Amino acid sequence: MSSRSRGVFIQIVVLLAALVGALLIGAVFLILAKSDPLKAYGVMFTGPISDKFGITETLVRTVPLLLVGLGIVISFRSGIINIGAEGQILAGAIGAAAVAVSLPDMPAVLLLPLVFLAGGLSGAVWGGIAGWLKARLAVNEILSTVMLNQIALQLYLFLIRGPLIDPKEVSYGTGVPQTASIPQQIWLSRLIPGTRLHSGLIFALLLAVLVYFFLWRTSIGYRMRAVGAGPEAARYAGIKVEWYLILAMALAGGMAGLAGAVEVTGVHHRAIEGISAGYGFSGIVAALFGRLHPLGTIPAAVLFGALLLGADMMQRAVNIPAAMVMVIQGLVVLFVVSSDYFLKNPSFLTHLKAKIFGQKVDGEGGK
Repeated sequence: MSSRSRGVFIQIVVLLAALVGALLIGAVFLILAKSDPLKAYGVMFTGPISDKFGITETLVRTVPLLLVGLGIVISFRSGIINIGAEGQILAGAIGAAAVAVSLPDMPAVLLLPLVFLAGGLSGAVWGGIAGWLKARLAVNEILSTVMLNQIALQLYLFLIRGPLIDPKEVSYGTGVPQTASIPQQIWLSRLIPGTRLHSGLIFALLLAVLVYFFLWRTSIGYRMRAVGAGPEAARYAGIKVEWYLILAMALAGGMAGLAGAVEVTGVHHRAIEGISAGYGFSGIVAALFGRLHPLGTIPAAVLFGALLLGADMMQRAVNIPAAMVMVIQGLVVLFVVSSDYFLKNPSFLTHLKAKIFGQKVDGEGGK
């Protein structure tokens, strides 16, 4: 096995070990909640792959996870942390829906690209704000993106309950917070009839390939990765670090905005309350699990799409509290992020084994 193949194999093993560790700790919490962990995990892992519904619904969830994950890859590789994908999804969704319902008579060949452009630009602007605050005013991007999430949520709710609410909801007096349905000619086509799986999956896969070529095959992508690897060295080399930080956050926000646009055009066909379903945070985990690589994020997004669907099935099957699902997801995040330490310090396990069994390691006078 070549050194590169061995490195990839080790990364896969460590990540799978992290996932298993998170699920083992989660089993303890399930027992404390008086639930059967074997039954719960059995439903969680077999449900998404047991029939056509499970497989297609997994892929439906994969699309926003992959798009958000690609944005996370861009920002993290550029040395800036984006925790604001949740708000950027909402910005993209409301931007896409607003354009779609405002131009119902425009031909689909023009309207659909315009809707996607509006969604991407809305998310890019929302992400770019945090990038500008970081680059120009040295505002911590974690704080700014978390705050921007809350601002985006409140603006989104205001718009779908007020200026952009479906006129039918007003006339009927029901007041459900949602926009009018977008024109049917721009609904994304179904890949499998009778399911919700739409052509947005193909769009997301193509974007993953494009992001890979952008980051590893273009000069701009090289500069962004250089900024992430060492901003001071990049600045010494003549790279405008501040500009690339803003660009990275704008691109990350644009990807999340596209996720919102895809949810509007492919799944709900309108902007609704709770459209994100936590994809902004789960997408971070998918990107980390994919080792911050665009192509690695593809299987990671599928995996976490299955876990999200399986968690919903598990909650209904064994009647566990919704908070317990969040606990298990949080454990997965914690273990996946912690696994990065083992990958960056491969000698850690050797030293740990030596301490446990009283052995000596190289450099200490023994084996």
